[in-house]
Amino acid sequence: MLAAIEALGYRPNVAARSLRTSRAHMFGLFIPDFANPVYAEIIKGAEAEAAAQGYVLVTGSATGAGLGEYMDRIGQGRIDGLLLAGAGDESGLTAQLDQAAIPWLMLNNRSRGVKRYVVLDDQRAAALAVEHLVRLGHRRIAHLAGLSRADTAARRSADYSAAMRDAGLPEGPIVAADTTPAGGAAAMARLLAVPEPPTAVFVANVASAIGAMEGVRAAGMEIPRDVSIVAVHDLDLASYLYPALTTVWMPLAELGRRGVTLLGSLKPDDTVAEVLAGPIELIQRRSTAPPNR
Repeated sequence: MLAAIEALGYRPNVAARSLRTSRAHMFGLFIPDFANPVYAEIIKGAEAEAAAQGYVLVTGSATGAGLGEYMDRIGQGRIDGLLLAGAGDESGLTAQLDQAAIPWLMLNNRSRGVKRYVVLDDQRAAALAVEHLVRLGHRRIAHLAGLSRADTAARRSADYSAAMRDAGLPEGPIVAADTTPAGGAAAMARLLAVPEPPTAVFVANVASAIGAMEGVRAAGMEIPRDVSIVAVHDLDLASYLYPALTTVWMPLAELGRRGVTLLGSLKPDDTVAEVLAGPIELIQRRSTAPPNR
């Protein structure tokens, strides 16, 4: 039978199967921006787990159609569950999502009043970054944060402050930027303009860190001689930057996989509040070194 299937090039008909089972065998995943490479890792894990369960993953972004248009396009009842990998406050969407009568789950986002999420351990990530810089001898450590409306940015800023307190150090300046290289460069220029510039910067995300590194060079300074930089999230490109970027590796693909796993058994009115118990690791490269001032 298997040999015949392969010879004929047979593929299951999802539409026909949906009619038999009253299920679409499709999950949705909505992200803020396809340009942010962090979401590519989440999609990779979610897509792999969806395929393992016999589902197709349909992905949309806020930079294209909004969530409302995305939902209209896929059609009510045309997906069996929805993952929201949003960055901002999505609490206003809950009524709309509940009306759709499908299970939904937020990934790495704890919007106000929402108790259906799975998030990464940002507290551990911030602690690893700050502890690494402190061990190198840094005392003036600043934070290049994400925009305050983003849940992950707010949590990482709070976790940075807590890590500085745990190290017995005063909190350094905190400057917010969007998750783009341009935003990171502008924020770094502001950090380096303070009366006592930091000798090290903990950056909330790797996209901003790319711009932050250019911001240091634009100020006529060198990394890590004048400023050390460490960023949350490790991507392949971090090894190819100059100098190679020190990062905190987070289990992004596992976040996507876990989201799909939970969604597969989730009922529309279930509550989920989970911090992903996955490995988090500091990847030391050449963008961090002891301070020389």
